[in-house]
Parts: sequence; structure tokens; C-alpha cells
Amino acid sequence: MTLFFDILGFALFVFWLLLIARVVVEFIRGFSRDWQPRGLTVVILEVIMTVTDPPVKLLRRLIPPLTIGPVRVDLSIVVLLMVVFIGMRLSFDQVGA
Repeated sequence: MTLFFDILGFALFVFWLLLIARVVVEFIRGFSRDWQPRGLTVVILEVIMTVTDPPVKLLRRLIPPLTIGPVRVDLSIVVLLMVVFIGMRLSFDQVGA
């Protein structure tokens, strides 16, 4: 059973890293609107977006953006990062127990 939780924790860790990479990419795209990735970067970004898109889109439908004056803040990625982190902690705690 510890092997199951170890694999689950590792998979959640990899997904968490992909979510962090998605946040970085979205910041870059937000600050540099004319940025066009080329070559291997396109392949890497496609993998990141393909893996992280379904849960992010689901949470974007469930959690409305927070409106602060003229600014709308998307909390879906923050919530997903917290849920994945808690899942990682729980699975790694099961391995250590």
C-alpha cells in the first residue's frame, strides 16, 4: 500500500510542478503579449497546457473570478495548487506512517 501512496505522491508532485510552470508561462504571456514561443519551447508548453487544462477549466467554471474594482482575479489555479499540495502531503504522510 505504501507503493501506491508513493506513486500517487510523486504523480501529484509532477502535476504541481506543471501547474507552477503554467503560472510562470501565463505571467510571461501577460507581460509580453507579443511573445511567440518557437521550437522545443512550443512542445514543452503544449504538454504543460494539455495536462493542466482540464482541471483548471473545470475550476474556472465552478469558482467565479474575484472582482476588485476594475481588476478580476482568477483564483482557480491557486485553489488547484492548494488542493494538489494537500493531496501530496497526505499521500507522503501515509508513506511515512
